[in-house]
Amino acid sequence: MIAVLMVGAGGFVGAVARYGVGRGLGQALETQWIPYGTLAVNVAGCLLIGLVAGLMEGREWPGPEMRALVVIGLLGGFTTFSAFGYETVALARGGSMGAAAANVAVQLAACLGAVYLGHRIAGS
Repeated sequence: MIAVLMVGAGGFVGAVARYGVGRGLGQALETQWIPYGTLAVNVAGCLLIGLVAGLMEGREWPGPEMRALVVIGLLGGFTTFSAFGYETVALARGGSMGAAAANVAVQLAACLGAVYLGHRIAGS
């Protein structure tokens, strides 16, 4: 039960942070080409999850409750790919197939690279 509460608490904080960052950057860099707010959230979240996972890998600390709070709750709430999927489909449905394809390519390449970089920074 403690782990469930930790995930919920982390998810709340992560979701609120994601909303703030995504909305702030989305308004600052408004464009029809790529949703930059979601891109920034996904890349930052992937970098952080790579870093945190790399630091936790093979270690007993922190315990399962803290891992649930940080990895599943906080970072899971922060890096929602549902927005990515929705925005990509919206671009395609609006007739911007090139923008939809570019969004998929940029998000995947940047996020996978960020997870790798996070692991490298963590020394894993």
